[in-house]
Amino acid sequence: MTMRTAIRTGLGAFALWASLPLAAEADCTRTEFQGASFTTCLAQAQDDVRMFLYSGSERVFGTFATVDDALSRDGKKLAFAMNGGMYHTDRRPVGLYIEDGAELARLVTSAGPGNFGLLPNGVFCIEDARFTVIESRAFAQAPLPCRHATQSGPMLVIDGQYHPRFLEDSDSRLIRNGVGVSPDGGRAAFVISNTPVNLFEFARFFRDYLNMPQALYIDGNVSRLHAPELRRSDWGAMLGPIVGKVVDAGRPAQ
Repeated sequence: MTMRTAIRTGLGAFALWASLPLAAEADCTRTEFQGASFTTCLAQAQDDVRMFLYSGSERVFGTFATVDDALSRDGKKLAFAMNGGMYHTDRRPVGLYIEDGAELARLVTSAGPGNFGLLPNGVFCIEDARFTVIESRAFAQAPLPCRHATQSGPMLVIDGQYHPRFLEDSDSRLIRNGVGVSPDGGRAAFVISNTPVNLFEFARFFRDYLNMPQALYIDGNVSRLHAPELRRSDWGAMLGPIVGKVVDAGRPAQ
């Protein structure tokens, strides 16, 4: 079964997923699982989820506050956001990056150093009516009509299976963030670990707690979350791509 088939045919049970809060309730919740702590922010396909990189004249947003300031001019704000992909020192995306239908960086399908190049890596794609996480080479063979997209790596969960290179007892533990999608593509979960975890432990949360057949690692060490309803907005060095859910500025905190 291909990854795309797995997504579109609804691989796996989703009883736990269905029991999680709907977007009409809290956007973000904190969960303890297998001795680690995670914060999960949920979005539905009909929500306004976007990628943010440049605020104009190739000047990067870099911070959640800068994105919020720009959105406020249109009466909008971030319900939640997190860093949205790996980037070079000048904040350019490492792999595929699409914003508002415009491809600003090209897909990378070759193996390389670091987590990004630990194949298979993947693409998180926001279409008009669904979310998709798909392996990069599958995307290259049959590109999807992404309104927004970001490439990162490695894949955490592939057709319900862990990435083959993950070690359960790895001592490489960091604060990490990633994204997974429900079997029908109708929901996306943006997750950050609140305690250091290895890649296997992070993947296990997506597969065994959220019951997600596809999940993608976004980054580690620089991982940050903006979640006003939790009174949380992590800060640090300037970011590259940012992904966030946009709502009306007048919407009360959940």
